[in-house]
Amino acid sequence: MAYEQFIRDLNYLGKKDLDRIKKAYEFAQSAHQGQFRQTGEPFFSHSVAVAKTLALWKLDADTIIAALLHDVLEDTTVKIDQIRHGFGKNVANLVEAVTKLGRIRIKKSWFPFKPSKKENLADFERQAETLRKMIIAMSRDIRAILIKLADRLHNMKTLHGVEQQKQARIAKETLEIYAPIAHRLGMNELRGVLEDLAFPYVYPAEYKWITELAVPVYKKRQKYLSKIIKIASKKMRQEKIKFEIHGRAKHIYSLYRKMLRHDKDLSQIYDLVAVRIIVLTIEDCYKVLGILHANWKPLVGKIKDYIALPKPNGYQSLHTTVFCQAGEIVEFQIRTVQMHELAENGIAAHWHYSQVKTSAKMPKETLIWIQKLARWQKSLHNPKSLYEDLKLDFFKDRIFVFTPKGDIKDLPAGATSVDFAYAIHTQIGNRCVGAKCNGKMIGLSKPLENADIVEILIARKGGKPKRDWLNFVKTSLAKNHIRKFFKLGPVS
Repeated sequence: MAYEQFIRDLNYLGKKDLDRIKKAYEFAQSAHQGQFRQTGEPFFSHSVAVAKTLALWKLDADTIIAALLHDVLEDTTVKIDQIRHGFGKNVANLVEAVTKLGRIRIKKSWFPFKPSKKENLADFERQAETLRKMIIAMSRDIRAILIKLADRLHNMKTLHGVEQQKQARIAKETLEIYAPIAHRLGMNELRGVLEDLAFPYVYPAEYKWITELAVPVYKKRQKYLSKIIKIASKKMRQEKIKFEIHGRAKHIYSLYRKMLRHDKDLSQIYDLVAVRIIVLTIEDCYKVLGILHANWKPLVGKIKDYIALPKPNGYQSLHTTVFCQAGEIVEFQIRTVQMHELAENGIAAHWHYSQVKTSAKMPKETLIWIQKLARWQKSLHNPKSLYEDLKLDFFKDRIFVFTPKGDIKDLPAGATSVDFAYAIHTQIGNRCVGAKCNGKMIGLSKPLENADIVEILIARKGGKPKRDWLNFVKTSLAKNHIRKFFKLGPVS
C-alpha cells in the first residue's frame, strides 16, 4: 500500500504528527525489506494494515507509529534503543509491550482440542481466563492492547494463508482470548468480526450448519426490513428529526450462541436482522421511541433503556421490539452518533474524543475487569488526565509466571521462586533446592517478574523447606505450608 493511500485515513492529525508517521513508515518499510508473509504478501503490508485499522479508530500519532513498528523487534535486527532514539520513549514502550504480548499463546498441547472431556474444557477455560488476565496485566498502557487487537484482526483476515495446523490454535486464541478482551473494552463490532472470522476454523461443522440455516432467512428478513425502514423514515421526517437508519444483520457466531440458548429455534431470534436508528440528541432517541410505539405495538418485556442504565462496559442505546406489518417482529436500536461510535469502538472511541477535547460529556463507565471486584469509574470529559486514566493498574499487584510446560501461575507482585514452587504443588515447594528463571539460575529470594519462565529444581531424595524462607515468601499458601512443616501454626 502506497504511503499516499495510507495517510488518507490520518486527516485528523496535524502536520508534525504526519511527518513523524512518514519517518516511521519509511523506517519500518526498510527494516522489513525482503521479508514476506506465508500468504506471499510483503511483510510490511501487515504493519500498514494494523496501523490503518488504528487510524480508522482515530488513535494518536504515537499509537500509529508503534503499530508500524510493532514487529521490528521480533522479526528484524532493529533494537529497542533505535526506536527510543528515533521515535521517543512512549513509542518504544508501546512497541516493547506489544512484542511481549505476542509471546502469550495458548499451549500447543491443547490441540487437537477435545471439548467433550469436562476436565479438559474446565482446564482450558481456566487457562484462557488466566491468559486474558495476563494480557491486561502486561499492558500498562491501553494502547498496547488496541495495537494487539488490530494486529490480531489482520492476522485473522489472512489466516487462510497460514499452515493448517496453526489455524486452529490461532482461531481458538482469537475466540477465547482476544474477542472477550474486545468485548470488555466495549469494542462490540470488533468482537463480532473476530468471532465470525474464527468461527469456521474452530467449529467448522457448526459454522456450516448455521450459515446454511440462517443465510436464506437473512435475505428474506432484509427484504422485509427495507419496507419497514421506509415507513419509519417517513414518520421521523414528519417530526423533523435528523437521522440515519439502516438494517444490521446479527453476527453469525453471536447468532449461533443465541440459537444454543433457544434450543436451535430460529423463529425465537427477533434480532436476526435489526434496524438501527442514529440521531443527534438523547431527546431525539426518546422521540423516536415514541414514534415507533405510536405506529407499532411493542412486545412486552422487550423495551430496554440502556441510556438511563448503561451496560457495565458503557454501552448506551434504547432497544425495543415491535409487531410490524403481517405480524412480523422487528427489533429497533436507537442511539446518538456518539453512543454509536462508543458502542462500535469502545475505549478507542473514548481515546479519540479525549484527544479532540470534545465538549460533550462522556457517560460514566464501569469497566468490569476479569474476576476482579475493583471497578474503574471514570469520566472522560477531562482530556488532561486521559493518559493516566488509561493506564491499566488493576493488576499492578499481580504477576503471571510460566512453568516450562506453559502453565501459568497467578502470583502477587514480589513473589519468589519459592512462592511459585508452592503454587505448583506442596511437595515441589517443600523439596525446592533451586530455580532457573528464563534459563538462568537465580536466588530463591529474588522477586519474579511478569512472563518469567521458571523451572524449580527439587531434591532427588528427601528435601525440606528452610525456616528463613518465611522472611521473603509473599503468598499465604507458601507461608502456611512452611509454618505447617515446622509446626509453627498457620498465618493469622
